[in-house]
Amino acid sequence: MSKHSNKPLENQAPPDGQVPGGTQGGAEREKPAENNDKARAEGPLADTPEGKIAALEAELADRESKLSGLSRDAEAKITDLNDQYLRKAADFENYRKRMLKEKQELTDFANQNLLLDLLPIIDDFERAIKSAETSDFQSAKEFASFFEGIKMIEKQLSTMLENKWGLKRFDSEGTPFDPNRHEAIQMEKSGGISEALVKEDYLKGYFLKERVLRFAKVKVLMPDMGNEE
Repeated sequence: MSKHSNKPLENQAPPDGQVPGGTQGGAEREKPAENNDKARAEGPLADTPEGKIAALEAELADRESKLSGLSRDAEAKITDLNDQYLRKAADFENYRKRMLKEKQELTDFANQNLLLDLLPIIDDFERAIKSAETSDFQSAKEFASFFEGIKMIEKQLSTMLENKWGLKRFDSEGTPFDPNRHEAIQMEKSGGISEALVKEDYLKGYFLKERVLRFAKVKVLMPDMGNEE
């Protein structure tokens, strides 16, 4: 039986994946740099012109990447804001059209209640007219009765307009002429008066809630200054 020496063989092949000195195989030694620019910028060549250029290029690429992301975010926000603006504009246009329609309806039907109040009085006038057409008025009493009925309808109308709508008729005859209430249609001189007076109402004037709605058309007596001593 032969004896084997414990002395290691000098020419014995090293284990797979190892080289003398305990280093790994050529795979690691021959592995290329993943990013040459970064390697030059951070490695021993960082202080060389090539390394500085590489560092600037790497920084520029990083900033371009960040700016690209910001640009995409900005575009998305602009698109969203534009959509919101279009919706708001459409809502406002619809609101404007609705307001115009409601305003027109208010104008068209503003006098609806007044007209409803007038209808019964118009009905009374129609009945009075029909009564006059079928009556012979053979006596003054019959005509007087008809005339009183017409006066009652007119009074009913005036009272309703004054109490419910503030329309009040005013008399001017015998009162001082007031240009804020009267419109002189005719004038004549008269002695014995010191100021202009309304002699006759040609057309009655009306107030609407204390404001003159229609001027009274009147005949005016003017002082005759030539007759004064």
